Amino acid sequence: MTTSYDTHPLDNPVRSALDGPHARFAGRRGRVLHYPADVTPFLGLPQAPEAADWAAAAAVVGPGGHVVTAGVSAPPPEDWRVTFRVEGIQLVDAGVAAAPDPEAVRLGPADVPEMLALVERTRPGPFLPRTVELGTYLGIRVGGSLVAMAGERFHPPGHTEISAVCTDDGHRGRGLATRLVHAVAAGIRARGEVPFLHVAEDNTGAVRLYESLGFRARRTVTFAGAVVPQPGAAG
Repeated sequence: MTTSYDTHPLDNPVRSALDGPHARFAGRRGRVLHYPADVTPFLGLPQAPEAADWAAAAAVVGPGGHVVTAGVSAPPPEDWRVTFRVEGIQLVDAGVAAAPDPEAVRLGPADVPEMLALVERTRPGPFLPRTVELGTYLGIRVGGSLVAMAGERFHPPGHTEISAVCTDDGHRGRGLATRLVHAVAAGIRARGEVPFLHVAEDNTGAVRLYESLGFRARRTVTFAGAVVPQPGAAG
């Protein structure tokens, strides 16, 4: 699907998802689309946002709120406080050995406390109480405890992002994350869609790993966050 503001669904994955398969989650203010605050913090701005778009984003999060974007390279207004700016590599399926895993279990709302605890220990990226609603999340348990997981986040037309790939420190080196990536990718392919994912550009080890699994780099994507100033606050 191509829109008037995107050249390809993956160029602005948040906006493409909210304008497509994730429309059921979408809130809208002007040209800005957004997920519920307890699902994911990312906002879908146009790739070349104008002043009115930044104002709409500020209205969504409120004074002192955090605007988080993916695929938008333009900087926020000068009086906003930038909290992070990370260049990521977007990698797409180019022959991943996707296959279901007999030990992978489907995770749902009842598993969220354990999922949040695992994310807190491993820091794979934003994961909130309702993130699990975005797609299929799979986990591996050892002795009843959740020690690894991976799942689906952004869902641009024809594509699904693999995200929240993490393994507890005590269980690393056993290939659990690779198995889960293969299993999640298998589910995405079964729907006739293309798996993709993002890795920080400077995380060269992870980039090499995913390339070895059959992903290929497509483009860079800027991930950024900025805090909206409080009324009357100095710049």
